[in-house]
Amino acid sequence: MNYRDRRFETPMPQSPARPRPDEYADFYGAYIAEVDGPLLEAFDRDSHEWRAILAAVPADRERHRYAPGKWSVREVVGHVIDAERMFSVRAMAFARGDRSHFPSFDENAYAAASGAGRRPLADLAGELSAVRTATLLLLKSFGEEIWDRRGTASGYVFTVRSLAWIMAGHSRHHRRVLVERYLER
Repeated sequence: MNYRDRRFETPMPQSPARPRPDEYADFYGAYIAEVDGPLLEAFDRDSHEWRAILAAVPADRERHRYAPGKWSVREVVGHVIDAERMFSVRAMAFARGDRSHFPSFDENAYAAASGAGRRPLADLAGELSAVRTATLLLLKSFGEEIWDRRGTASGYVFTVRSLAWIMAGHSRHHRRVLVERYLER
């Protein structure tokens, strides 16, 4: 079978509806509120905006921190990559009916161990793009019956739908912070 054989393509799935408050921990409501419009379209816009922003960061700003103890531009991007991977794994596991409890992850410990601060921003931008492509392919593979499936992470119950919305909002939140606190002079 030819990978590009159009006979085997499925139409673009409908974006899942915004999750209800009983589908996620209260803390994540702020991320869900960040998402404008249909989810899959928001992911697509976010991807384009990340590419444009990261391509415009001058080399001398890649290590910039807006305050002592804050992540650098590179580390923010590394965090977004790590978080999207974590949320995607959880979404996939819950979609597949996995009943395991997924522990929380310490974002600061992950950031410190990631090595993102030592990597060129162009490499991180490429990795972010690849992770986003994988996330979108996963989300687009889900049928209507998948979005309401639930699982436990960090001691809270989430639906697959809520994890998808959290990913989109988390990314948008950090992109906005990057522009407002790191790149505006």
